[in-house]
Amino acid sequence: MPTISVDKAELFKALGKEYTTEEFDELCFEFGIELDEDTSQSKKPEDLAQPPQLKIEIPANRYDMLCFEGIALNLRVFLEKQKLPKWTLAPPSTGELQTLTIKEETMQIRPLCSGVVLRNIEFTKSRYDSFITLQDKLHQNLARQRTLVSIGTHDLDTIKGPFTYEALPPEQIEFIPLSQTKKMNGKQLMEFYDKEKNNPLRRYLPIIRDSPVYPVIYDSNRTVLSLPPIINGDHSKITLNTKNVFIEITALDKTKVEIVNHILVAMFAGYAESIEPIKIISPHNNESRAAPDLAPREMQAEIDYLNQVTGLDLTPAEISKLLERMGYTVTPSNADSKLVDVSVPITRADVLHQCDVMEDLAIAWGFNRLPRVYPNKSAAVAAPLPINKLGDIVRFEAAASGWSEVMPLILCSHEENFEWLNRKDNGRTAIRIANPKTAEYQIVRTSLLPGLLKTISSNRHHAVPIKVFEVSDVGFIDLSQERKTRNERHFAAAIMGKTSGFEQVHGLLDRLMLMLKSAFITREDGLKNEKLEGYWIEEVDDPTFLKGHSAAIKLNIASKHHTIGVFGILHPSVLHKFELQYPVSTLEINLEVFL
Repeated sequence: MPTISVDKAELFKALGKEYTTEEFDELCFEFGIELDEDTSQSKKPEDLAQPPQLKIEIPANRYDMLCFEGIALNLRVFLEKQKLPKWTLAPPSTGELQTLTIKEETMQIRPLCSGVVLRNIEFTKSRYDSFITLQDKLHQNLARQRTLVSIGTHDLDTIKGPFTYEALPPEQIEFIPLSQTKKMNGKQLMEFYDKEKNNPLRRYLPIIRDSPVYPVIYDSNRTVLSLPPIINGDHSKITLNTKNVFIEITALDKTKVEIVNHILVAMFAGYAESIEPIKIISPHNNESRAAPDLAPREMQAEIDYLNQVTGLDLTPAEISKLLERMGYTVTPSNADSKLVDVSVPITRADVLHQCDVMEDLAIAWGFNRLPRVYPNKSAAVAAPLPINKLGDIVRFEAAASGWSEVMPLILCSHEENFEWLNRKDNGRTAIRIANPKTAEYQIVRTSLLPGLLKTISSNRHHAVPIKVFEVSDVGFIDLSQERKTRNERHFAAAIMGKTSGFEQVHGLLDRLMLMLKSAFITREDGLKNEKLEGYWIEEVDDPTFLKGHSAAIKLNIASKHHTIGVFGILHPSVLHKFELQYPVSTLEINLEVFL
């Protein structure tokens, strides 16, 4: 969770009360945030060198509390010292909105843009620092290190609209970056900041560096406002003397770009005379709109649901009064007496469902005051899932037979899962990781064998034989499922020794099948009579194993034939890939068919 530092004296002044550390800690707990540290009680030299700070942990979804203004506003509303403001737009005195035109080329890199103008804002040093800090917090959290959203703030009096948002080759973009004195083009800028090892902007360069075009925002005089998501131009930088702030927000995500706009407006509109919309024009999409839209979102919540989950018995009027402390406006529904209409303010992007409203109702009432009752209406009895129970039975039996259980990772490399086992990938089997951090974790394994063989390889300095097993899940692509994938619970075992160990995995198979009450039958009997339940083995040509030294495991169960697994002696090429110096025999079966 993000931790926000605020000036202790300023916050208590905003709340209208001097709190002890214990009192403020209790207030934070009641509201659902956490006081991490009060630096007035610290003995660290760096803490003593500045005014006392309160370090407050904020839930990751509460973007409206990432700055002093948000914390103070929400706590004042919670304490019923004020109501949440109703933010409204005010068109300029000229009647003409500032316009920002999005060019079609931006579709190649960062296609979305929004913005707003804050008129006659009054900055102090603390307000200015908070304004900059909020942008940084939004960049790190909601914007995912500027990859999804980036914010540019400009002194409107130093630039002239209309504005254009374009995408050009880096060599064609020339401007003086913020806090620099030398003009650079896009390519030179990348080289300049890449050389500065300790510059925080260096981490953002890869976002656009390899793109043939870079996003750029110009005013009507072709003055560069910013090169998102890297840096603003020095020409339009804001200062303590800035009165009119032009905010532009570029993004890849349509929802997040407006959330960021709403948060910036809500936090700092209190210091401005008016909130002025801007006109966003996208000719290639035939779209023209005014941004931002400050109307609250309307939703409904069931009174019975709110009462039942919290264990309360509140009237709509009581629910309304409590939820006002959390910033909502609630009225009884005209359409249905069992519902209430809820207006969600622009600051609460985290409210998606009536369960979120219910949680805020519980906070406003007080979690410690909620009725504590035994759930005597529940008839549920705790019990393991059948597949977990079956896995535990197989696990116990294998351990009792002298095999050691291991627990490798469920992710592995593509090579380990396919090429190293002499298996081919048809492209429709393995679940791939979209953006793997390392080549070791590219896919979800489709077999337990790679993990077992890697474990043996890592422990090959131990005395042989090494006998290991695993009971766990593998994953497959399955387009018939809603999530397009499915898990299967498998059992696998491997033995490395000076002899092949084939008879030992065969014996382990027989032991497990006996324990699972599946009798051994002949192949002829199984094929002739499907109602005859049991298992048999038959030779199979599997490239993972030595030719003539592998067998498929067949099962008749519930009047159906199943191939549930395979066992055999591994091919020498497999041993070579996993760096195994002795023969290895393996067994793998699918446990799902026994349910």
